[in-house]
Amino acid sequence: MKTLKDVISLKFKTSESEGVIFHGEGQQGDYITLELKKAKLVLNLNLGSNQLGSIFGHTSVTTGSLLDDHHWHSIIIERHGRNINLTLDRHMQHFRTNGEFDYLDLDYEITFGGMPFSGKPSSNSRKNFKGCMESINYNGNNITDLARRKKLEPSNVGNLSFSCVEPHTVPVFFNATSYLEVPGRPSQDLFSVSFLFRTWNPNGLLLFSHFAEDLGNVEIDINEGKVSVHINVSQVKKNRIDISS
Repeated sequence: MKTLKDVISLKFKTSESEGVIFHGEGQQGDYITLELKKAKLVLNLNLGSNQLGSIFGHTSVTTGSLLDDHHWHSIIIERHGRNINLTLDRHMQHFRTNGEFDYLDLDYEITFGGMPFSGKPSSNSRKNFKGCMESINYNGNNITDLARRKKLEPSNVGNLSFSCVEPHTVPVFFNATSYLEVPGRPSQDLFSVSFLFRTWNPNGLLLFSHFAEDLGNVEIDINEGKVSVHINVSQVKKNRIDISS
């Protein structure tokens, strides 16, 4: 395919921070790759470079953050020549590609959910996408529906299921006076905790724990809508660490 215009759209949700969402490349050196890196969305695009090195077409744009939250996110890529509109969850970013070429020349297949092993160093370091996608549309073709009806020829469909399994989580509701107390782990030199939360309250205590042997404590709270971590360590000069985000 040699296209002047492209419109690619899809929705995805995942709990993984890395993974190739789709990829296409051609013998002329053109390529387009959309992937998650560190839970951000990265679009890599090259409409062509020349062998002399005077025309360098590689373009990379990053958008979004914390996209591994297992919520649905929508992506629309609209390209007309070198002009690109990249929309993530209704937030649009406009940019122009590097180089001097307008056509995207893809003479190999396009893959969704990963990229074929090409022997290039860039291919084997990238992870396949792990999660759910829906409403995949590539230049007017409903890829999701074609794959489900086995109408994609030629195609190599891996271990796909046409349903989206929800993670089994049990939420806990706290009122103004309730709390949950769990036993600590003595003789451990590592403190690790993770959780998801949502609240309408701008202030509140999320977690508190004493360290053993009166070595200090750790506190996580919400203060004016910001999450703060306070670590108090006794027996050292700089005995307090405060982190806010």
